[in-house]
Formats: sequence, structure tokens, C-alpha cells
Amino acid sequence: MSQIMLELCALPSYRYECADALEFSRSINDGAVKLVITSPPYNIGKSYETRTNIEDYIKNFEPLISELVRILADEGSICWQVGNFVDDGEVFPLDIYFYPMFKRLGLKLRNRIIWHFGHGLHCTKRFSGRYENILWFTKSDSYTFNLDAVRVPSKYPGKKYFKGTKRGTLSGNPKGKNPEDVWEMTLSRLYDDWEAEIWDIPNVKNNHPEKTEHPCQYPVELAERCVLALTDEGDTVYDPFAGVGSSLIAALKNGRKAMGSEKEKSFVDSGLERIRRLQEGTLITRPIYKEIYEPSPTDKIAQKPSEWE
Repeated sequence: MSQIMLELCALPSYRYECADALEFSRSINDGAVKLVITSPPYNIGKSYETRTNIEDYIKNFEPLISELVRILADEGSICWQVGNFVDDGEVFPLDIYFYPMFKRLGLKLRNRIIWHFGHGLHCTKRFSGRYENILWFTKSDSYTFNLDAVRVPSKYPGKKYFKGTKRGTLSGNPKGKNPEDVWEMTLSRLYDDWEAEIWDIPNVKNNHPEKTEHPCQYPVELAERCVLALTDEGDTVYDPFAGVGSSLIAALKNGRKAMGSEKEKSFVDSGLERIRRLQEGTLITRPIYKEIYEPSPTDKIAQKPSEWE
């Protein structure tokens, strides 16, 4: 089996190979990985997967997931991003099928994150699917979670307590608010809709600046939030289905080490080229903290309080 290995001295170290995910995982030492983040094939018949029945599809992952638990550090996390498998119009929610397997292996679910986006296939006999799930599991109760690293701007930073002993004092956090467990793509600059102002993670379609030949590419921004929240600088991030390297890029650009495996050589070649451009400073990625809301200068509670300046 062909292998591609590359190290760039200007970036934290990484290992990125054209290899089978299970074989690659078996080469990693026990407890060596702080975060496993990946989006496995969805059994939908893409060129890089073999479509099978749902029971066999899930069962085939058990040896790999067992290896992922073995290589995971005690303070580590697994982020398993999946969508739905649709067969003859019937929807099978993959996260529900995968959950029992992770639970049997002793992992604990911390969040079932909903990633909502505004573009995709348009259905005619059911509502169009516009979300995928990230199952965030930890290996123990003592896990890394850096909330301050991923806080998002508060809609009303000037809001104050209106009763109790804290009445009149600011109720928010000057570093921003918790991003919650629904990460949504909006068109907030086009509409004056308060309810639409939610953290913006568009999926990677043809007009996305990160688009490559991969048909199911997820954005660096999605992986980056998980990397920042669930690892520290110098930790190792691993993606067993690395595709064109989005999760590796998210790790490397934030001072982490990265490892990845991918069976499709063309995807590996594309990923290595993206990493080379990251080294050169020419890789275009959508900024993780891209502003989505500009408050009106007359809206006092929507302004940043002078106390936080």
C-alpha cells in the first residue's frame, strides 16, 4: 500500500498517509492522541465507499472505534461527525446507531452538537435535510475543555441583572458567551432578524473559499472549534478519515500536532498541497471568528459596555 509522509519544519509535526484507517490506527501508541475528530463515510454510495445495509455498515466500524479508544489519552475526546443514511426515502439517523457502540466501549457523551447549514439537496417527498451531528465523547470525567478559547460575542453584552443582590451589575462574561450545542449557518448580514444571529459555519459548497474536489468536505472552521476547545497547544489530533486534510489544518494552524489517514490518494495529494500553502501563508480558510453581527449604535444593551474596555 502506498504511503505519503511529509514533515514541514515551519509547522508543528504531522503524519498524513494514504492508508487504511484501521491499519494506521494500530500503528499509534496507547494514549497518544488527545482528540480524535473525523467524519466517516455515511454509506451513501460515494466513490470512496461501498454501500451496504445499515447493520453491516455500523458493525464494520467496531474494530476501528475500539482502536480509537485505545489510543485516546485519559483526558481526551472523540468528535464523531455524521449525517443521515437515507434508503428508499427512509431516514436512518447515524448518530443514534453509533451511540451504543461508543457507550459499550466506556465513553461518555458530553454533547450531541447540531451543525446546521443552509445549502444542500432539495427534497420533494420530505423536508430538505440541513443539519449533521457531532457526537462529543470523553474517555473519563477528567477531560480538557477550554471554553474561553471558543466563546462567541454576546448579542447583548450590556445586559444587566434586574433583580437580586446582583441587580445593576453586568450579567455576561467579557470574553463572550458559550457557543451552545447548535452551530448554525445564517445570512445575518442580509436580514434584520434578531433570531437569525447565530454562529456562522457554512458547509463547503462550490462558492466556499476552501472547496476542493472532495464531495463531502467539511470546513476547517468546524474542526477548529473542536481543536481549540478540547486540546492544548502541543497535543496530538488524529483524523482516521482525513479526506483533504481539513482537521489536520485546523490542528496545525493552532499549534497542535496532527496525524491522519485517507484511502484516496488524490485526496491525500490535495491535502498535502493545502498544508504546503498553510506553511507559505497562502491557504485561504474562512476565519473561525468571522463577525456576523454589527449592533446598532443606538441600541445600548447591544453595545460592548465601557466597563469591559
